Amino acid sequence: MYSVRILISSLLWQVNPSENSDGLPRLFTFWTPNGYRSGCYNMLCPGFIQTSRTISLGAAISPISTYNGEQYDVAFMIWKDPKSENWWLKVGNEVIGYWPASLFTDLRNHATLIEYGGEVYSGSSGKHTSTQMGSGHFPDEGLGKAAYARNLEVIDRANNLNPASNLQLYTDKPNCYSVTKGYGGVWHNYIYFGGPGYNPKCL
Repeated sequence: MYSVRILISSLLWQVNPSENSDGLPRLFTFWTPNGYRSGCYNMLCPGFIQTSRTISLGAAISPISTYNGEQYDVAFMIWKDPKSENWWLKVGNEVIGYWPASLFTDLRNHATLIEYGGEVYSGSSGKHTSTQMGSGHFPDEGLGKAAYARNLEVIDRANNLNPASNLQLYTDKPNCYSVTKGYGGVWHNYIYFGGPGYNPKCL
């Protein structure tokens, strides 16, 4: 019930019935070599090199959390190998594959921005989409009800994990979707985020 977006690519749980013919959340990436001027979803064009025989991009994610019920989460990590300079993707304990260094210009040396949270596309029909983000509930409902991302960390040039610092909250439609942050316990840095989309206050 959460998604993580990182500038090397978009890395999310995605529900897209028009593409997958079901309502299941799926592992989804979009990589771009040049600041979203071009790029590719999953493995629909040459780019990402799959190495895992267990998990693939586009695979359904299960089990999933339920509102006010059992909660599940999975760890995502993207890092640059200092020797090969390829960008690797790990989901849970499984290394999925990598984006070759040769794909990128903007990311040749390092990432300049990391974003955690969710995103929803809304067309220009005049009314905001009713597409939900996360669980479809606002972050103030907290654990068991709102989507979250926890243990937010970044990897430095020496390949060490460090707590994310200077977290800044942003939402362009706070009556549609929102985000809060906190720090503490085994979660360290965390955010709650999401919302219902279109509602009487979100037009």
